[in-house]
Amino acid sequence: MSDSIHLNFPDGSTKEFPKGTTALDVAKSISPRLAEAALAAKSNGDLIDLTRPLDRDTDLRILTEKDPEALEVYRHSSAHLLAAAVLELFPETKLGHGPATENGFFYDFYRPTAFTPEDLEKIEKKMRELVHQNLPYAREFLPRKEGLEKFKGEGDFMKCHFIEQFTKLDEKISVYKTGKFQDFCRGPHLPSTGKIKAFKLLNIAGAYWLGDEKNPQLQRIYGTSFFSKKDLDAYLNGIEEAKKRDHRVLGKQLDLFSIQELAGPGLIFWHPKGGIIRKEMEDWMREEYLHRGYSLVCTPHVSRRQLFHTSGHEGYYSQNMFDAMELDDAEYRLKPMNCPGHILIYKDSLKSYRDLPVRLGELGTVYRYERSGVMHGLLRVRGFTQDDAHIFCTPEQIEAEIVGCLDFALEVLKDFGFDKFQTELSTWNPDDRKNFVGSDDQWKLATDSLEKVLKERNIEYKIIPGEAAFYGPKIDIKLVDAIGRLWQLSTIQFDFNLPQRFQLEYVAEDGTRKQPLMVHRALYGSIERFFGVLIEHYAGAFPVWLSPVQVAMIPIAERHVAYAEQVASQLRAAGVRVEVDSRNEKMNAKIREHAMQKVPFLLVVGDKEAEANKVNVRTRGKEKTEDMATAEFVEKIKKLIVEKSAGL
Repeated sequence: MSDSIHLNFPDGSTKEFPKGTTALDVAKSISPRLAEAALAAKSNGDLIDLTRPLDRDTDLRILTEKDPEALEVYRHSSAHLLAAAVLELFPETKLGHGPATENGFFYDFYRPTAFTPEDLEKIEKKMRELVHQNLPYAREFLPRKEGLEKFKGEGDFMKCHFIEQFTKLDEKISVYKTGKFQDFCRGPHLPSTGKIKAFKLLNIAGAYWLGDEKNPQLQRIYGTSFFSKKDLDAYLNGIEEAKKRDHRVLGKQLDLFSIQELAGPGLIFWHPKGGIIRKEMEDWMREEYLHRGYSLVCTPHVSRRQLFHTSGHEGYYSQNMFDAMELDDAEYRLKPMNCPGHILIYKDSLKSYRDLPVRLGELGTVYRYERSGVMHGLLRVRGFTQDDAHIFCTPEQIEAEIVGCLDFALEVLKDFGFDKFQTELSTWNPDDRKNFVGSDDQWKLATDSLEKVLKERNIEYKIIPGEAAFYGPKIDIKLVDAIGRLWQLSTIQFDFNLPQRFQLEYVAEDGTRKQPLMVHRALYGSIERFFGVLIEHYAGAFPVWLSPVQVAMIPIAERHVAYAEQVASQLRAAGVRVEVDSRNEKMNAKIREHAMQKVPFLLVVGDKEAEANKVNVRTRGKEKTEDMATAEFVEKIKKLIVEKSAGL
């Protein structure tokens, strides 16, 4: 048996090393600089510790700050650093789990006494001390029984659950030790705490053990970490900017919407100004529906429960639906989706291939049960309106329909002022057939059609294997907002499931009955969520065409009100939303108030303006004012509205 192994490197080279060599040994053999920069490694595609002995031939890649995968390891190690600091300060604490997340890390703790903001400061200080001590993340293996006894003896009921749930009776369990802290964990981790350069604890939240409200409530401490203080500071500045843009705060400040305690959580009340923006969004969508060959439909908010048995929602989705209501003839459900209603409209009369494609569009309100802990302003609600459309077509028509959906989605982004987006193509996992419906041929046709359209449109995309809906592959478009955050909104999805369940048919050219292909398509995602994103993207300073008040007329004195009304009449005749502030208040106070309401244009008028038939224009975001002929201003704002310009 050979005492050496062969390691294959990313540059294509292969070298021989003694068995038991670690990735850190390999890094040292290449250069001291690489050894110092190394954070983790990849062996045959799996993340591993730098100190793990290598006992067989493998592909090996040393990971440094340049590798995105290293940040995941870095943040997981940051979570362990947090737990180690908590145990040093509060040894009675019991531990849950602490994963890396997209933007940082968290750790769940069980402790009868609540953590305070002052505690976070102490914990963060202790974390810095542990970094300074440069403690190793030391891995050891224990027999499963010994590990269980150890954690049971310490009262760590959550660790015991993880061991019982995720390990086999005869296997050894992996434990990482950092100072006084020991954790059941598969890793990998950084070599030592000294590698963690920049971190910050952010906040404390509640989380039920295993997500079950009947279980003990845990305290979840969130944090983030980066390879440099510069990156950390940029992220923290982004958080501060996000707070300024919080749609819940701006929604109240600008009087756009509310959630009323008496009515219940997750249900949105649109106030007059928010209602105007909603009208603009709905009008835009309905006009585009008609322009692009969709038929407008409307379906009931409640239906017999049997409909959802047929659609499969009772089986697959009932935990997200409101409870059934017993009426005279049957049990009824609030609809969680619009698709069953659209299918009934399609099925109401037999279609010929000449009738296809059938495109049915609806701004339909649906209701889904969301747990109280996950609702969030407009972004996660219980009642919302989807710009829902379903397309029924032949296999020959499918690519053209996908092109149409994709172009439609990009038009939404353009007109609402989003110039950056990311695209994902979610595909199935053919080895996991129990979680997907449809044949190999159906999945190939659907996936190939989506991919071909993305390539033809020159749209960069990332394939996400195994993340398709159970009923078909999908394209998801994630827009990028003004401060670089990704938002999942537009989706285009194939569906093999519902046409089969409802036995949909059309008469083909040869006279036979065939099953149509079906596409789900939502571009706003929901009116509520898209509105929340718009508020945060624009920080409440909407482009002119969306602004609830587009112009505020500010007469300097009472004698100028008549002229202000005259100008306002001209603006209203041109389709502009205008308010005349005729209150007996000082001019500067009025200007300040309307500026706080983020009105795009403030028109100040006095003797001089009235005599010359002009207006003094104060443009949002600009310090200098401008005198302009009234007719000229009317034409300017009309153009901004018609062109749906994002600028002023």
